[in-house]
Amino acid sequence: MKEKKDFNKIKWIKEFAKQKEIQSTLEAIIHSTDDAISVVDEKGLHTIINPAYTRLTGLIEEDVLGKPSTIDIADGGESMHLKVLRTNKPVHGVRMRVGPNRKEVIVNVAPVIVDGVLKGTVAVIHDVSEIEYLTEELNRVKRRVRHLESKYTFEDIVGKSRGMIIAKEQARKAAETPATVLLQGESGTGKELFAHAIHHVSKRKNRQFIRVNCSALVDTLLESELFGYEGGAFTGAKRTGKRGLFEEANKGTIFLDEIGVMSLNLQAKLLRVLQEKEIVKVGGSSPINVDVRIISATNIDLKNAVKEGRFREDLYYRLYVIPIFIPPLRERKEDMPLLVNTLIRKYNQDFGRNIRGILPEALNLLLDYHWPGNVRELENVIERAVINMKLSEELISPKHIPPLTELNKAESIEGKPIISSESDNFADSKLDKTNLKKIKDSTERIAIINALKASDGDSLKAAKKLGISLRSFYYKIKKYDIKRIYKYK
Repeated sequence: MKEKKDFNKIKWIKEFAKQKEIQSTLEAIIHSTDDAISVVDEKGLHTIINPAYTRLTGLIEEDVLGKPSTIDIADGGESMHLKVLRTNKPVHGVRMRVGPNRKEVIVNVAPVIVDGVLKGTVAVIHDVSEIEYLTEELNRVKRRVRHLESKYTFEDIVGKSRGMIIAKEQARKAAETPATVLLQGESGTGKELFAHAIHHVSKRKNRQFIRVNCSALVDTLLESELFGYEGGAFTGAKRTGKRGLFEEANKGTIFLDEIGVMSLNLQAKLLRVLQEKEIVKVGGSSPINVDVRIISATNIDLKNAVKEGRFREDLYYRLYVIPIFIPPLRERKEDMPLLVNTLIRKYNQDFGRNIRGILPEALNLLLDYHWPGNVRELENVIERAVINMKLSEELISPKHIPPLTELNKAESIEGKPIISSESDNFADSKLDKTNLKKIKDSTERIAIINALKASDGDSLKAAKKLGISLRSFYYKIKKYDIKRIYKYK
């Protein structure tokens, strides 16, 4: 009998020692982590805090241990520990202020359950100011990386048609030289992809790649962005002045997209960069040497623009050193299956889907269409098709393809079609930039109103119909003041 008692005692001592060892290990782990942690028992009393908690809140063990979980809350708000004890459910991302310094923090709290019994809760506390600093630092790095690195390579350019093979071969040869490149092709054909790929395999690949959309800025702003300005050069200018993008791109590559809309005044300044390898800041007089490889792109016929006096002939020949023509999608339809499968893989990743392919009859619909918006339009159509599919469906069928003719329906301004059913190799150069913007805005406004009507005012459904995010949809509603003419949800 005595031997049995001794055996049970020894067993109890071993189990107790094991529990103590586990607790000591747990406390060591909690104390060594850089995250601020607090633990309370089932009664809501603090049992463990770590040094990181003290550094963050300014409270030490004597202030906290054995005290209610509300002891560290600065504004008398609800204790997340008590909430979790009451609901048995974790909470995430709760903002509150803690400690004598009212430190703003984000709190995550989870229940501690042992053998099915709630034994307490554990909280991980993060400093909001540190999170905001790290977020800003990450955004700063992202902005920097966008300048430093080209995003696409030749492997990202999909196509095995003769026209695309020729274009890629020309681009690869161009990349081996420092010569100026002119990319020509309709909107949506992939000119920017080619610019990225050329830079990526050139000797300048480890230097900056900067993309500038010449049509997105008014002349005065574009000039100051490209060439920089001296302090006080104009109203609102920084007193310290500003470096221009040509200086930022020194030893690297600058991609001038839609160069055909650049004013004659800026064309003269660009010619100086090409001829003299130097720039002069706005408001300045001293030239600054720059070594920049220029890749330009246009969707208009520059030869015709030269004839009409809208583009300098001397600049045209400076840019036209290595011209590369990127064919429109309607001229390389043999690439359609490859493009569609590539886009399906992309949207499978984006939307967490498992779509295996496209049915022949759906592919035939795409092959029969003339694609005025080129690959960019195809991307939109496939994305919308994926959105239209049920989670159980694995193949794109004709019912998933949005009506391909709706882009060219007779929505019109003053009775004239906005988009013609045919598309020339280059945009109509007689349409000036202002008229094109009015046409684009009017078309977009009509499309949004029609989508709202078709969706019975449901913004989410309307956004999906248009293939844009809900955030972009709300922005456009505000931009075109649609709320005044149509009630939406």
